[in-house]
Amino acid sequence: MSTGDTEEPMTGPPDRVIRDEVHRDVLVPAAHASILDTREFQRLRYVKQLATCEFVFPSATHNRFAHSLGAYHLAGRLLDALDEAHPGRIDADDAELVQLAALLHDIGHPPFSHLLETPEVFATFRHHESWGREMLTSDTTEVGVAVRNVLGTARFERLLALLDGEEDHDGVPIPKVLKEIVSSQLDVDRMDYLVRDQANTGAQIGGFDIDRVMRALRIAPEGGLHVKSWGLPAIEAYLVTRYHMYLQVYFHKVNMLTQTYLVRMLSRARALAQQGELTLSAALTSMLLDTELDASTYASLHDAHVLVELPAWAEHDDAALAADANRLLSRRDYHKSLRIRDLTRDNVDTVKEELSTLLQDSGADPSQDLIVAAVRKRGYLPYMQGILLEDGRDVAEHSPIVRALSEAADRVLVFVPEDVRDAAEALVRERIKPQQASLDRFM
Repeated sequence: MSTGDTEEPMTGPPDRVIRDEVHRDVLVPAAHASILDTREFQRLRYVKQLATCEFVFPSATHNRFAHSLGAYHLAGRLLDALDEAHPGRIDADDAELVQLAALLHDIGHPPFSHLLETPEVFATFRHHESWGREMLTSDTTEVGVAVRNVLGTARFERLLALLDGEEDHDGVPIPKVLKEIVSSQLDVDRMDYLVRDQANTGAQIGGFDIDRVMRALRIAPEGGLHVKSWGLPAIEAYLVTRYHMYLQVYFHKVNMLTQTYLVRMLSRARALAQQGELTLSAALTSMLLDTELDASTYASLHDAHVLVELPAWAEHDDAALAADANRLLSRRDYHKSLRIRDLTRDNVDTVKEELSTLLQDSGADPSQDLIVAAVRKRGYLPYMQGILLEDGRDVAEHSPIVRALSEAADRVLVFVPEDVRDAAEALVRERIKPQQASLDRFM
């Protein structure tokens, strides 16, 4: 028996099992873990999923990192379910691309997610999809290099085509089902954020069964997804959950108000910096003033770069900047919403001048103290990338519940200082005489 040294077999990095609050164990193969470990993907830990929603629901501090990992996990589960129903129908290489597309779909989000995705804040404005694509294709970002190392050049280009919603790449079709898993009215992004946001806000709205939804999905003859007839109740529950999450969480009046405070505070900071009255950090200079922002610098920005400025801005000589910073820092002195349920943009436009005069006469500043926040949510859209049952018809044709959810919410919230709210409400009611019942269901 030899007593010489023996060599251990060579092994690569291990696969990972990541514990998630919603999906429990999430398996991440070592190759995909190399993407998670990039600076750009780790940045998503510091980008809140729901922006200022924590001012309403204190535990809603979860981030885009957890959500992206959840969408990745659900994509894998849905692919497994479809492979069981349609063995070999989806190519294994394409299945990996779908999971990575789900993982990377939010890589380009700015600080505070969709809220700061506006030219009011970014001097170099692009939608997050555009920034995400540039981050992936850049030679100066870690995530772009990592994804290319995992996939190789040809498959990397096919991944980009999938993310772009293309019909094919290099002459090879991209099956419709792949795109619908990543982006549709019943995609893994929506399924994850609905259950995750509900769990973290504590909203009591019923919820839906992801497992049952996935078991009911099949690949239709035309190549997209459809739902077995017995799965209709699960789809109804999913759409009802989505409806109530928008009305009770995403469109909560305090959430809408704090979003306004944050955006206009940053807009004011930009104006003051341009006038030489405010010195910005390097990060906020990039965000607010750099008109030629590059992908690497953009990918270094996150929520903390804004939050760290609040104490100093709350003490600034500029009254508007200080007021909004103080409101976000201390959660007091908030404006109050008019208790009129069916206001529309047209309604408010007809009375806005008189409201401004009322505020001015009371000593308020209409430019700061008359806040109008739009609530626009397209309802479920049948026939426009809708959800089909196995007979080829949209779920709205089968379900009165879904038909009721197809109407869009399009209204506005009006906020004024608390001491003039009663007078403002009386003025608005007198001028527009709203029909209270018409939008009761949206409150």
